[in-house]
Amino acid sequence: MTVFTSGYFTMKEAEAIEYSRTQLNYFAPDADLTCKEIGDGNLNYVFRVVDEKSGQSIIIKQAGPVARISDEFKLSTDRNRIESEILTLQAKLAPGFVPQMFNYDPVMNCCVMEDLSDHEIMRTALVNHKKFPLFADHITTFMVKTLLLTSDVVLGHKEKKELVKRFINPELCEISEDLVFTEPFYDCPRNEVFEPVRDFVAREFWADERLALETAKLKFEFLNNAQSLLHGDLHTGSIFVKENSTKVIDPEFAFYGPAGYDIGNVIANLIFAYSNAKATIEDEAARADQLDYLTNTITDVIDLFIEKFNREWDANVTEQTAKYPGFKEFYLDGILRDTAAVTGLELSRRIIGLAPVKDIVSIEDADKRTSAEKTCLSAAKTFILERDTFKTGDDFVKLLKESEQKYF
Repeated sequence: MTVFTSGYFTMKEAEAIEYSRTQLNYFAPDADLTCKEIGDGNLNYVFRVVDEKSGQSIIIKQAGPVARISDEFKLSTDRNRIESEILTLQAKLAPGFVPQMFNYDPVMNCCVMEDLSDHEIMRTALVNHKKFPLFADHITTFMVKTLLLTSDVVLGHKEKKELVKRFINPELCEISEDLVFTEPFYDCPRNEVFEPVRDFVAREFWADERLALETAKLKFEFLNNAQSLLHGDLHTGSIFVKENSTKVIDPEFAFYGPAGYDIGNVIANLIFAYSNAKATIEDEAARADQLDYLTNTITDVIDLFIEKFNREWDANVTEQTAKYPGFKEFYLDGILRDTAAVTGLELSRRIIGLAPVKDIVSIEDADKRTSAEKTCLSAAKTFILERDTFKTGDDFVKLLKESEQKYF
């Protein structure tokens, strides 16, 4: 029998079954357990354990000491504790929008949670050109609740600083600092640039000193602005969806940072989905329908966030100075500025950097992929350089359309 209490090791499928039998009080003693490792992300091992008799199932997520994407990234397995505690906290702040947590094991560095196999990963669904009309409403509720209610505007300052300490996350933050803010903006050996756009990237990104300066400013804001408790990696690969449900997963990058970081990641990944639909849907009517859905969703994510943020602020603000006339507008303007900037950073790093997205790399026609990438990068640069000018959902969509007209 494998001993799970004496020290950490990376589990295989058979060991995940044994772990479920001996360490968890979830399945019946006579359960017929099967297991499959289903992790397709960059960092962790994810086991789905099923009782073939009852149909009950769980997910065991284990943090390894190095990233699956590259063994250059040595990681603290404490990220699994952070994920477990964040999901528990988010379930209180935004009930119904995260999977239920069952157990955290600090020895094996794994957590056990609800199986969401009746949902699908949003990135995959959007690449298959599906629609989720409730998504904008769901994700904006989640973001407003988790970002505003963990800030100094609402929490006592000592309570908030204790959370900052609890969720300090230097190893995962370093990945973001490198892959999001630094490497895409110079000719880094780790970058993965599609050859037909390399000259465009070299000219428009790596040779642009103004852009480099602005990304340096943004990096240091990211390093120093402990505004809200972020998910930290809120892209469409970290969201499970079905028609009437949205579940946010994988908050292992969570830490205190600028609130616009989460919102910008959502917007950028909707733009990737838009670019995929533009390049791959051949039927003109079907393409127009999907593009309309995605632009409406982008608009709604921004505008609903603003609407709900204002309402939650008025209902929950406790900080005396935050109640002064004009401060709410100042605070929200800063979030929208950061949202635009991070939209540009995420668009840039997924096309130039080490971790590309399926939305783009699955475009088989090289000319259309080139057009999609140049559209995203053109918009990205403007989002970064002119980040103070984006105040509404229409502003974000207008830039996307203008960039699209240049290259498609």
